[in-house]
Amino acid sequence: MVKYGLDYTRCRCILPLLLGIGVIFGIIALAGRGWLESQTLPYVQQASLWQSCRRPDQGGEWNCVSLMSYAWGRAAAATYLVGFLLLVICFALAIIAFAIDTLRFNFIRGIGGLLFVAAVFSIMGLVIYPVKFSSEIEMTGINMFSWAYGFGWTTAIMEICLGFFFCCLPNYEDQILGNVKPTYFYSSP
Repeated sequence: MVKYGLDYTRCRCILPLLLGIGVIFGIIALAGRGWLESQTLPYVQQASLWQSCRRPDQGGEWNCVSLMSYAWGRAAAATYLVGFLLLVICFALAIIAFAIDTLRFNFIRGIGGLLFVAAVFSIMGLVIYPVKFSSEIEMTGINMFSWAYGFGWTTAIMEICLGFFFCCLPNYEDQILGNVKPTYFYSSP
């Protein structure tokens, strides 16, 4: 890891930045209305994590129904929201961890573990939503899970990848802190 240029000074900036990008993607997924959309004209179906909207024809008015009236809707929103809140906590902890001059590597491994827990909650919400939505709500036409749903999956994948990185970083503690003497491959004649 350190061998390829990811030393401590770069990790100090890159890891919190990547977590911040994950937080932004999570906000887009939570606020986006593109979890499910009609694929072809006339566009008659649109849904977010919070509500499902339908219109009878191309020029008609959208009729929205809250998904919070369904138990699965509350479960999907709650699990994804818990995963997002854990991601925000990890972001704050990463800023604190990398702002301190003396790096605490066990603290960083804890952030990695918390990111895995956040990923589990996010994935649970991302799996509950399409399974129950497609079986409980009547859909007309050809529909697709769209851009906001994709941002949700991107957030979950970032949580998993950053969790691995945060957990593996303490294995290279001596190299990062410069406590290892360099080895030279030079033989005298």
